Amino acid sequence: MHLLDKSRRGFLRGIFSRSTVIAILLIIQILFLSASFVWLEQYRFWLELLERALAIVVVLYLVNSEMDALSRVTWLILVMIFPLLGSLFLFYTKFDWGYRELKQRINHLINNSSPYLQDDETILADLKDITSTTYHLVQYFNRSSGNFPVYQKTEVTYFPIGEDFFAELKQQLLKAEKYIFMEFFIIAEGMMWGEILSILEKKVEEGVEVRVLYDGMIEFSTLSFDYTERLAKIGIKAKAFSPISPFISTYYNYRDHRKIVVIDGEVAFTGGINLADEYINQIDRFGHWKDTGLMLEGEAVDSFLIMFLQMWSITEKEMVVSPYLGNHEHLPESDGYVIPYGDSPMDTDKVGENVYIDILNHAKEYVYIMTPYLILDSEMEHAIRFAAERGVDVKIIMPGIPDKQIPYALAKTYYGALMKSGVKIYEYTPGFVHAKVFVSDSAKAVVGTINLDYRSLYHHFECAAYLYKVKAIADIYKDYLQTLSQCQEITKETLEARPPLQKVVGMVTRAIAPLL
Repeated sequence: MHLLDKSRRGFLRGIFSRSTVIAILLIIQILFLSASFVWLEQYRFWLELLERALAIVVVLYLVNSEMDALSRVTWLILVMIFPLLGSLFLFYTKFDWGYRELKQRINHLINNSSPYLQDDETILADLKDITSTTYHLVQYFNRSSGNFPVYQKTEVTYFPIGEDFFAELKQQLLKAEKYIFMEFFIIAEGMMWGEILSILEKKVEEGVEVRVLYDGMIEFSTLSFDYTERLAKIGIKAKAFSPISPFISTYYNYRDHRKIVVIDGEVAFTGGINLADEYINQIDRFGHWKDTGLMLEGEAVDSFLIMFLQMWSITEKEMVVSPYLGNHEHLPESDGYVIPYGDSPMDTDKVGENVYIDILNHAKEYVYIMTPYLILDSEMEHAIRFAAERGVDVKIIMPGIPDKQIPYALAKTYYGALMKSGVKIYEYTPGFVHAKVFVSDSAKAVVGTINLDYRSLYHHFECAAYLYKVKAIADIYKDYLQTLSQCQEITKETLEARPPLQKVVGMVTRAIAPLL
């Protein structure tokens, strides 16, 4: 009887949960829109005239737009098949409905952050004498909407696996004296988050300020809708970025994919690792989970602090920065340069993609890449192929066991053209690669959250650290070679031998890749 009552209570909670209510209201809105189109059938003649007029307008708009070539083709296909619906959908996505206020707020916060993100002229002068390519990349960062400075006195530690990242993160959290700020795309209840939460609760009792920011989408998957209130009860300030509501909006297309931890303004973490047990191989979802991360100590922590505060302050009256800046009294000596940076879908700067392309365009010997997804726009595909055609050794490590079958099938449609240009593609046979890593010429590297797909490059809030001539690059290179030893190279024969259904799915989804 007790088990029956428990089951009934669980069923009722599911029926009356926030997720269920939102799903029902969304379905009602979709049914209403569908009914509207049925009702409009009586005006078919006028609708056909409207469709043709809209199609002409859309074609003219797309031809003159700044979209990449594949996005324009995708929209043209959609409008060709569904003239009225496709045209209205395009206008809906381009008119900023649902996120105009968010866009204005973020731009305001970025502008207010500029006094805290200024380059040291001495560092710039030294960098200009050493290298023209990285110096000019810094110039680009200064002109981009985020304004990300270059730092020198920063120690960088690279973590080749989630377990190492987790162990060091716990040690640093225990050392916190003033504050702990955490921002993650995914937080899931389990061993990893449980141990971290225990530390955070202890730190709150010691008087440390703790803030936790996570993406609102996970309220549908890994956390309850009232999780921020649950954390508040133990003294943790928490927010869900862009929580899902019952109203259809393009707002929900833009997710907070960043992974940032800032402790006392002195230590920062970033990388591909979320706070869920699969990231430390505590549970097995897609074989062995390969991920990477960075720890920064020193001046460069300031940029990650600002990035966190910008996202946190979206729903605040003002952004308070000064009390949280690190003192940097005992700065580590470093012979290299570090540039933490972010990317936002609220502007026209494709910062994440441009940094990757810059590395590819200036590589002389090699560019080694790890990425879980490979859904490329025309600019990125051209940069990768051109680097290989110039004689640069370009290698890409992809998952051997995918987490999503459709993106996996889609990725394989790019393999042939890349391989034809000389790019070597490998799959990690033990499992899933979630790392986002570029390393080039033993001098440059990027580790962060930015995947090689449309969602990361166009639709998500992202972050990463660009490294130039820091010691940790040798560790990244070593890890890449170690990972490569566990991979199988893709050949023309193995590519052609993939299942027919996978080929068909890849070909079909390629046409709508920018919308995935």
